[in-house]
Amino acid sequence: MSTVPLVGSVVGAPKLVLRIEGAVLFVASIALFAIQGQAWWLYPALLLVPDVFMLGYLRNTKLGSITYNLGHSYPAAALVTAFGFILASPLTIAIGAIWFGHIGWDRMLGYGLKYGTSFKHTHLGDLEKPKS
Repeated sequence: MSTVPLVGSVVGAPKLVLRIEGAVLFVASIALFAIQGQAWWLYPALLLVPDVFMLGYLRNTKLGSITYNLGHSYPAAALVTAFGFILASPLTIAIGAIWFGHIGWDRMLGYGLKYGTSFKHTHLGDLEKPKS
């Protein structure tokens, strides 16, 4: 039995491609981190830090989706990484790489950017489990 996707959700082959892109980004972030010479414990210790952007959901779903998407899209991670290169700071570059890694990890697992309708309504589909 096929389910109807939510409006705004990617389906089929493009969804698979986006998840593969997430895996590639995750692996690339580990490679970038590796060449920065930082302690390896730092990567797992900071990997889930971008999830603090979910705190907006404590206020309401609309604000939550905005803050979540700010922390789970490329521009903020790119700014941190770029500042690391500008400042010649391997630690800052490593933090940016970890941030990209978090985004890649999420996309690889199917967690997409959020719509303001529900935490579980993402551009990669509905996270709600089908009711049997």
